[in-house]
Amino acid sequence: MPRPPGHGPDFEVRRQKIIDTAAELFARQGYAATSVNDLGRAVGLAKGALYYYIGSKENLLIEIQSRVMSPLLARARQIAELDADPLLRLRLLSESLLTIIYHRLDHIWVYEHDYRSLSGSELETLMGQRADFERLITGLLTEAAEQGAFRMPEPRLATLQFLNLHNHTYQWVRPGGRWDPAYLSRAYCATLFRGFGAAESSLDDAEERAAAFKADRQELPLDPEAVWTAVPVGG
Repeated sequence: MPRPPGHGPDFEVRRQKIIDTAAELFARQGYAATSVNDLGRAVGLAKGALYYYIGSKENLLIEIQSRVMSPLLARARQIAELDADPLLRLRLLSESLLTIIYHRLDHIWVYEHDYRSLSGSELETLMGQRADFERLITGLLTEAAEQGAFRMPEPRLATLQFLNLHNHTYQWVRPGGRWDPAYLSRAYCATLFRGFGAAESSLDDAEERAAAFKADRQELPLDPEAVWTAVPVGG
């Protein structure tokens, strides 16, 4: 939702905090079960003042969905365009997805459970973004299979396997706990690649190349609002 004209940075800081609180409430209570009055009490604003910041309850849901999908899709597109073998790009895409999940748990819960509460063009836009993301995964999986990196089932099924392995992580992962996004991505990709029949040497090579890529980039961006700048990978 664009900032109304004439509002300064303090307005935007307050609005972002309201979105954070809304994500927490929606994740705990459900979007439909959370009223504007509930949100107003949580942020200390009367209904009229709250609408001044958010416009409508649905706008909050749009913002939450966008906080997940916009950076994720931007990263995925950049990774897909890297001059690198598909196993490496799948590994990097996996870690990017898990990074978003890890740092936006409330948002991911709402993203997974409440997106159908959107309507009209907003729902259509979101579903289009989801389809674009899935096509990027399918393209990388298909490319890897065509290059002989592994054998996989029908591409759509392989894509669902990739997504199912990653997308339920939000239900149990705990930030600061035993497993961070990089660790989980290594484990998930090893499971997928072995399951698709990749050679053991391919697994080791994907990990070595991922480590080299991240070292060259200094670190993976942990800020979910950050977007990668594509860096060519040799070889």
